[in-house]
Amino acid sequence: MKYMVMMFGDAGTMMESASPEWIQEMIRFMVQIDKDVRESGELVFQAGLADGSTAKVVSLENGLPVATDGPFAESKESLIGYWVLDVESEARILEFAGQIATYSNKVEVRQVMDGPPDV
Repeated sequence: MKYMVMMFGDAGTMMESASPEWIQEMIRFMVQIDKDVRESGELVFQAGLADGSTAKVVSLENGLPVATDGPFAESKESLIGYWVLDVESEARILEFAGQIATYSNKVEVRQVMDGPPDV
């Protein structure tokens, strides 16, 4: 089963509040976990995202698309990285997400669907 694991946070706040040692530890962890899931064959795709302060939100106003500064979320925390993994079970993806939550506190897991639902 394929799942998307989404990591939330705020890079600016982290840089201001976390120690350089903690940040280095977190980076080492992220590099290693990426290597581990690549070597296990579970990694489909992963990416880190630029800070949410650089996001744009496109919405319709009077039927026309308008871009505004983002992120859409009201808090500073937004999506900062994600993985798509192909794993044997929900238990495995929750184990992976738990490791990520050690550093980000918020992790969302969703199954990747093969197609739209039957209508």
